Amino acid sequence: MFGKKRKQEQAAEKATAKKSVDSKSAGSELANSSAEDAAAQAAAKEAKSAPQDRAENGPYDASETPQMRPYVDLGSIKVVPREGLGLRLDVDQSTNRVMAVSLDFDGSVLQLQAFAAPKSKGLWHSVREQLQQGLRAQNATVKEQQGEFGPELLVAAQQGENGQAQTVRFVGVDGPRWMLRGVIVGPAAVDPQKAAAISAIFRDTVVVRGENPMPPSELLPLKVPAAVGKPEGDTAETAIES
Repeated sequence: MFGKKRKQEQAAEKATAKKSVDSKSAGSELANSSAEDAAAQAAAKEAKSAPQDRAENGPYDASETPQMRPYVDLGSIKVVPREGLGLRLDVDQSTNRVMAVSLDFDGSVLQLQAFAAPKSKGLWHSVREQLQQGLRAQNATVKEQQGEFGPELLVAAQQGENGQAQTVRFVGVDGPRWMLRGVIVGPAAVDPQKAAAISAIFRDTVVVRGENPMPPSELLPLKVPAAVGKPEGDTAETAIES
C-alpha cells in the first residue's frame, strides 16, 4: 500500500518537474522570439529606403550623373533648370547659412535638404518615425503610405490662408552616405498629375556628399549660386529656367 502511494507521489513529482521544464522552455522561446523581433525591427529602421532604379533614374549621387547635363550648383544639391521653375533659398538669418532649397513649380513647392548618412545604413526610416512623433505631438493628422520613392508621410497640418488644413507630403531617399528629403506643399501633395512633375524634379536632383567626415543626420552644406548673389533677409530667389 505504502509502495503504491510512493509511486504515485514520484509520478506526481515527475509531472510537476516536466511542467516546470516546459514552462521554462516556453519562456525561453518567447524571450528569444521577442529578442529576434526587436533585432529585426532595429535592422529595418537602419535599412536604406530608395527606389530600386535610384542609381539609373534618380535622385542621383554625384558619381552617377551624366557629365554633359546642365545643373544649377547649390553645393550639396544640384538641380536641373526647366521652364517655369523658380528657386528660393531658405537662409538662417542669425548665421546667414543656407538651410534648404525650395523649388516653385506650377503652384507647388518642393523643399529639398540633404543629410550625411552612414555608408551601410539608411536614415529615412528613423527620420520618418521621428517626424511622425513630432507632428502628432502638434496635433497634426499623419498618414504613412507607399509612394513612388517608398514609404512617405501625408500630413494635414497648420491652417492655410483659407482656413482649411494644409496638406504636406514628406518623401525621402537614402543614397551612398546621404539622405535626400523632400517636403511638398500645394496641389502636388495630393493631385497625382501635379505630383508627377514634382516627382520628376526630385528624381533629377543630384546630391554631392563630399569626402569630409560628418556625423549622421548632419545637414550637408548648401551655397548660394553665383546667379542669385548674396541673400538678403531669410530668403534669396531667382528663376532657373532652362
